[in-house]
Amino acid sequence: MDNEQRLIAGCKRGESWAQKEVYEKYSPAMLALCVRYVSDYESAKDVLQEGFIKLFTKIEQYEGRGSFGGWIRKIFVNTALEELANNKMLNPYVSMERLPDYPDDIDLYQIEQVSANDLLECIKELPSRSRVIFNMYAIEGYTHAEIAQKLGIKENSSRAQFSRARKFLQESVLKLMKK
Repeated sequence: MDNEQRLIAGCKRGESWAQKEVYEKYSPAMLALCVRYVSDYESAKDVLQEGFIKLFTKIEQYEGRGSFGGWIRKIFVNTALEELANNKMLNPYVSMERLPDYPDDIDLYQIEQVSANDLLECIKELPSRSRVIFNMYAIEGYTHAEIAQKLGIKENSSRAQFSRARKFLQESVLKLMKK
């Protein structure tokens, strides 16, 4: 039995050592995921806590199909979405002013100077619904049909919000490059 299977078995038995190891292994990545969705660090920590509670209470449902990390990730995405919905943070209508098209002659060296933290900060500045859709589509790999179903919106609305988010992020990156 490999280490991950040993941890899963321990968690299914409710053993605290296994839960601690799972927490230590996955909490940094799941906190980063929560921050991308919720944007506020304190709220993200609450979502992290809630996500681990769900993980450990629903561990029996993990049947070993697909990766354990992927299963965990889905729990945290759903927990973050529930938090946003419960706090009415998924505004259905987002007005973003028309953003200019980005130039074709961008210096690739300048793009490389933009850090991952800068990009995460740009994502945090997106309106909540656009941020969620951008995260789900571009980072988590959900399809627009899956996003529409999870958020209770039309598929075209998901596509439009993603397009707006992308344009907003392109403009934000251009501003960072000019600094």
